[in-house]
Amino acid sequence: MGDEFQGGCYCGALRYRVSAAPVLKAECHCRACQHISGGGPNYFMLIPPEGFAYVEGELKQFKRPDLPNAVTRDFCALCGTHILSRRPGLPQLVLKVGTLDDPEVYGGPKIAIFCEEKAGFHVIPDGVPAFDTLPEKRQ
Repeated sequence: MGDEFQGGCYCGALRYRVSAAPVLKAECHCRACQHISGGGPNYFMLIPPEGFAYVEGELKQFKRPDLPNAVTRDFCALCGTHILSRRPGLPQLVLKVGTLDDPEVYGGPKIAIFCEEKAGFHVIPDGVPAFDTLPEKRQ
């Protein structure tokens, strides 16, 4: 995969460009991601913030006020497509794979996280390491 690709929302009004290689490609099975995805895992790439830019359209953000350390979700102001999340303490952006112009650049997850919350019908690809929560940081 090249280090430059583009994407946007469902209606086409909000567009972005990525000019940096993803730090991680993964899938998350937590309940919050299931809500946002419509029931499945969230397929995502961690992108360095300096390698991401919105290039067209109006962005809206949402952050649950009742949760400590809640993520901020970026979405299209017109159609509501969730583009990415900004997690406190995580410098990279959590970019949703379904918003890529060519989702094939994702190539599949390298890990699966929050599997303790996964639904029985969720499938983790063979050979993909699965973690109950987040994996311990490797030094």
